[in-house]
This record gives sequence, C-alpha cells and structure tokens, in this order.
Amino acid sequence: MAGETKPAKIEQELEAPADFTSPEVLYEDLVRAIRKYHPSDDITMIQKAYHLANDAHKEQKRKSGEPYIIHPLCVAIILADLEMDKETIAAAILHDVVEDTVMSLDELKRDFGEEVALLVDGVTKLTQISWDMDKVEIQAENLRKMFLAMAKDIRVILIKLADRLHNMRTLQYMTPAKQKEKARETMDIYSPIAHRLGISKIKVELDDLSLKYLEPEAYYELAEKISLRKDAREAFVKDIVIEVRSHMEEAGISAKVDGRAKHFFSIYKKMVNQNKTLDQIYDLFAVRIIVDSIKDCYAALGVIHELYKPIPGRFKDYIAMPKPNMYQSLHTTLIGNNGQPFEIQIRTYEMHRTAEFGIAAHWKYKESGSGQTAAESEEAKLSWLRQILEWQKDMSDNKEFLSLLKSDLDLFSDSVYCFTPTGDVKNLPSGSTPIDFAYAIHSAVGNKMVGAKVNGKLVPIDYVIQNGDRIEIVTSQNSKGPSRDWLALVKSTQAKNKINQWFKSELKEDNILKGKEMVNQYCKAHSINPSDIIKPEYMEKVMRRYAFRDWESVLASIGHGGLKEGQVINKMLDERSKKIKKEVTDATILDEIGDGNKVPVAKKSKSGIVVKGIHDLAVRFSRCCNPVPGDEIVGFVTRGRGVSIHRTDCVNVINLPNDEKSRLIDAEWQQAESDVGAEKYSTEIQIYANNRSGIFVDISKVFTERQIDITSMNARTNKQGKATIIMTFDIHGIEELNNLTDKLRQIEGVLDIERTAG
Repeated sequence: MAGETKPAKIEQELEAPADFTSPEVLYEDLVRAIRKYHPSDDITMIQKAYHLANDAHKEQKRKSGEPYIIHPLCVAIILADLEMDKETIAAAILHDVVEDTVMSLDELKRDFGEEVALLVDGVTKLTQISWDMDKVEIQAENLRKMFLAMAKDIRVILIKLADRLHNMRTLQYMTPAKQKEKARETMDIYSPIAHRLGISKIKVELDDLSLKYLEPEAYYELAEKISLRKDAREAFVKDIVIEVRSHMEEAGISAKVDGRAKHFFSIYKKMVNQNKTLDQIYDLFAVRIIVDSIKDCYAALGVIHELYKPIPGRFKDYIAMPKPNMYQSLHTTLIGNNGQPFEIQIRTYEMHRTAEFGIAAHWKYKESGSGQTAAESEEAKLSWLRQILEWQKDMSDNKEFLSLLKSDLDLFSDSVYCFTPTGDVKNLPSGSTPIDFAYAIHSAVGNKMVGAKVNGKLVPIDYVIQNGDRIEIVTSQNSKGPSRDWLALVKSTQAKNKINQWFKSELKEDNILKGKEMVNQYCKAHSINPSDIIKPEYMEKVMRRYAFRDWESVLASIGHGGLKEGQVINKMLDERSKKIKKEVTDATILDEIGDGNKVPVAKKSKSGIVVKGIHDLAVRFSRCCNPVPGDEIVGFVTRGRGVSIHRTDCVNVINLPNDEKSRLIDAEWQQAESDVGAEKYSTEIQIYANNRSGIFVDISKVFTERQIDITSMNARTNKQGKATIIMTFDIHGIEELNNLTDKLRQIEGVLDIERTAG
C-alpha cells in the first residue's frame, strides 16, 4: 500500500486531524462554533439532540473503535462552520438515530418538531439504496433520491455532504477496496454536487481526500515535492502580500490581503491536463484581496495592473458574469518582479462568503428558528435542479440519466456567455451552436428555428458561439421542425433532450417505420434472421427491460435514437441463446435414456397418475416445482416410489448428477377432452412489490374474481420497503396461470412475479 511508503513527516502534515477527542469536548467545540454566528444564545434544541443521540448510540462503535456519537458531532461541527441554522445542526446530530437505533421518526417529530424530523428522514432515505443492481445503477438511484430530497429541502444535501466529508476524513479505517470505492463515488458524485452548490470549503477537501485514496502515489509524491519548496514559495507570496497591501493603503482602498496555497487536486489536475511537471507550475499560491464594495474591486484591479504586468488573455471577470453556482471574483494572472507568474483574486466580503459557503451562505434564519431560505434566493439557486428533474422524467434508463447528469455536473466543463437581442446573458456549454441558444430560450423557438444572426450577420447553424456574441434566432411558422442532424451539432443536454422529445411526440408513426428499418438493416449487416428473434417471448423481455408497454413504442424509441437497435437485438439474441441452451440440455438428458426403458406418455387416469408403456407405474407430481398442464415436463424413475413428474426447468432436474440422468424418461401431457378443466394442480409463485397499505387486499381480489383457491400465503418486508409474497394455490393449467400473473402485474406496486422452480 502507498500508505506504507509515504514519508512520515508528510503523513503527519496531511492526515486529517484525529477525531478521538472525547464527545464532551467535541460538544463544547460545537456550542462555541454556533455561538460565533447565531443571533440567539438559546442552545436548548442542540443540547437536547446531543443527549438523545448520545444515549441512542451509547453501545455503538465506529470502525476506528471510537464511540459512534463522535461522527454525528463532527458532522454538526462541519455544518456549524458553514453557519447553518439550529434545525440543521440538530438534524445532523440526530441523522443516524432512526436508521441505526430503535428511535422512531414519530418520536423525533414529537420531541424536536416536524422540520427536524423531515431533515433526518430525508438523510435516512438517501442511504436506503437497493444493492441488487449493478454499480452504475446504484449511483444513479442514489442521485435520484438526492435530487428529490434537494427539491424538498436543500438542507438534506448539506447534511449529507458534511456526513460524507467526515467519513472521508476517517477513511483510513476502511479496507483498501472500500477506500477506493468511496473515494471514486465522492469524486464522481459528492464533490461535483458541492461544486454545483458553490461550497468550495467542502468541495476542495473532498477532492483532495479522494485523490489521496484514488492516486496515493501521486498524492504523497506531490505533497513531498511541495513541502520541499514550501519555504521559498511562502517567502515569495509573503513579499507580494506586503507589497500589495502597502499599495492598497496608498490608494485609499480598505482591503484584506492574504496568500493561500492551491489545494492538491487543483495542482494535480493542472499537471495532468497541461502535461506539466511541478517545477513548471509557478502559481501554486494565489493572493486574495477582499474589499468592501464592487467599486473597490475594480479600483484594486487598476492598482494591481499598474504594479505588475498582467499576462494577456488570463483576466476573467466573474463579477459581471457570475459562474452558474453564483461564484463572483476578478481573476488576473501577473508576472512578479522575479519573472514568476502568480494569480490574484479580488472580491468583496459577501462574494468571499458565497465562494466559501455557496448556497449555505444565502441561508436566512429567523430568530423564531424557522430556518427557511428567502424565496428569491432559493429560486435562483435551484433552477438547475428543476431542469435535471425534468430530464429525469423522460429517461427510463438509469445509465443514460447518470451519463447526462455527470456531463451537467462536470466540474471541468467550460462555459460560453452570450446575449439575447434584449441584452440578457445566457450561459451555455463551450462549443455550443445557435441551436443550443434557441432551445435555451424556449422549446417552441428551437422547434421553429430556420436560421440565426450573430452580431447582426447571418451565420450557419453549426456556427460555434464565442464569448460576448449577441444572437438572434430566425423562426418560421412553416418550419417542419428540427432535423436529426441537429443532435450531432448541439452541445447542451437541454437541447438534445428537447429535440428528442419533439421526435418522440411529433413523428411517432415515422419513428416506428424508421425503427423497423433500422432493426432489419442491423440484422442484415450481422447475418441475423429476423424471424428467429422477433418473437413474442423475446419481445416481451425487451419491453420489460426498457419499461415499454408495447412493441411499437420500442420501435419508435429506436427510430428517434432513444434506444440503439444493437442493444435491443442483442438482448433478444441473449434470450434466444438461453432457450436453445435449455432445449439442448433437455435433449441430451433424453438421449441418455436407453430404448428399453423409454416410456412415451404420462397420463392422468381415474385410478391415479400412471405411466403407460411396457408396464404401469405409479406416478406423482413433485412438490419442488409443482408442474401444471401446459408445462414442459420430464419423468424421473425413483427407487421404490414409481415416477415423479418435474418441470424441465426444475433446478433439481437441471442439477442432477450425471449418474442419475439415466433415470430421466420422456413425459408429456395427454388429457382427454372430457377431463379438461376437471382437475386442479397445486402451484406456487413469488410476488415482489413495493409495500403499501392495501396491496394484499388488491392481490386477494384478483384470486377471488377468478375463483382460485389460495392454500397458503407468506409475506415478508425488508428495510427498504420491498415486500416478497409467496403464494400457493390450485390451478387448472398454464394458460390460467399466465392470465392470472398478467392481471397481478397490473396491480400498483407489483415489481415482478416469479414461479418457483425447485
């Protein structure tokens, strides 16, 4: 492990501070942090939450061996450093009590009020993920829950980010595999969310801690090299700070000037992206000037550019054009007196607070403790969230949702700023075209677009928008709508989604025909006979996999590009291969039976179940798989008990030892017409459903309407609210069973139905 080779001195400097402080001391630290900023001295709620959580977690320990209560206290301290309201702090202290202890949500609501209970419930729900999916889908499901929680109350996410930050600080107690898993999840999911909410205070630490476990050798090598030249760099920055401070005083500008080291991940990213060594990166430190007003920001910039020579093209005005996460500052890169470049950031105190705390900086708390944000502030901060939720509604594939989401949250993506004819600023992804701009205005503008003007001149629709362009979209009511070629030109997820939506709704019939053509072309190109795979049983599997109600919808989705024809056909080929493999297995078993003991039919007679052949044998149905008329069956000659009849997909038959396979014999149903419907056969199914009030009544009603006798029913529910219901009942045959299961699948909350196979 890299941890065994890293220098002891560097390790000492870089490891997160030990959290083995006693809970009592940590609690006092929390109270001091709250009293620094909160307008009220009343900490009754905090004190009550601490005592309750301490008592609830008293028997629990963390992986490190420390008392569990230390974790929620540290999470609360992180949020206190963000100056959050008391309800959020109390919820942070209590965030694990419902999930990990006997404390109920109703008890929390009674003791702390509905607001705290809702926050705790929101955090608890984020951790209740079903782990029976592949890894990408787990992340997507987690993200969906996160955003739904954010839509309800953003504080749920702030608590979750603080929870993840403390877990990352103490990740050294996990196994190496778990360390990498958590670090990757943090880098892909939590850090971009912190960035999108503008909370650099949390974001930069999550980045550095993730890098430490994902690329430990690079991390500690970087740390050691930075440490070796630390004194020289600090002296360089100190001289600049002193010089800048004195010139600010001479100019009559009240300013706070200080230097800061860039965090490790920022340096590592620059080394990788620009293919540079550490020696080639000089701006490892930045000088920050904080002033009272926006006017002073530009005045300070004038003083700085007079004092040092600016590098052309390296000035950025994020005050006039803030980043999407509300970050504002002036950035300029200059050449020092010794020839070394360095960066200066100029901002007001309010901008600095926003840069550090992000959305948390705009939290408005009232003396009454309502803890609600101002309506306009929340509206501005969460507009991107509502956009993501709109995309989510139209996506059935978790992987597609995750890839689109990651592209929207990509912290390395650049933006381009342009103007509408009325002067409104639009922020688009770098490389965007007028089509992206049109759909950013409105779907109707994009759908009716026939051309565009940039700075008063007509341009082609694939023109790449530059910063500062003024764009006017030319529309026509006679437009036939967007072209499929536009999908290759646009850069924004919003535009792609709206174009796809137009094709879905306007051209369904055309899309169905195009989908059929694409499927046939794919089959022809890959030498596949369409009649071999386009069968109801395989089509059903595809429809269930991608959540479509009918085959035409699948074809329409292929036609407009929502599904790839290759993935649909490959799914059907997989199902066909499974069936062929099973049939070959059955045929092989039958071939191993000698001609002398093959018996042609198993038949139900008045005297019981018999096998007719050379002589009569007693026949019985096996209880492991409960075959019914219509099932494919096989007989097994038992020792002294005649022949037992099994379904061919029974696991006991499939897993027979080779020396026992000679006992298998041919069998098939051969019922006289007068007997049809007269006999009933026991069978068993398992129903998987989301647990809800009344679901058992709805299921029983289906059986009652069909006059089917239920002989037994067993149900259990897991912590995630998923119910498994096992039902045994008497049925006439496979057709009646299929009709029954089709009806059961229509019940709200039913996820899947399986028949027991031994």
